[in-house]
Amino acid sequence: MDRFKNCQKEKPVTGAEKLFHQIAGEFPAVKEGKMFGSLCMKTSDGKSAAMLWKNHLVIKLDKKDIDKVMKIKGVVFFEPMKGRPMREWLQIPFELSSQWKELTGKSLQFVIKGK
Repeated sequence: MDRFKNCQKEKPVTGAEKLFHQIAGEFPAVKEGKMFGSLCMKTSDGKSAAMLWKNHLVIKLDKKDIDKVMKIKGVVFFEPMKGRPMREWLQIPFELSSQWKELTGKSLQFVIKGK
């Protein structure tokens, strides 16, 4: 009899999760939290600026930056439900992880300054 069979096992940490935590740690004003049940980075006033969604970075940007970032191959609008994109939010695949820190910084600047 295995009395622990119903205990949930910790899922392995992915490379995307490790990088997400590393980037969050490089921005002193960031607090980690949850958004849609996923890891997210929040500003000191609790506003979400970035999150990890299925090994993709999801960030919030202003129109000018959205136009620039959308030109990068692989970047799409974030759709938590198919066919329902979230305005101002972009999804950046792990294949572009070399750009995650810079894009997270842009997102934090936008969220902190407000609309």
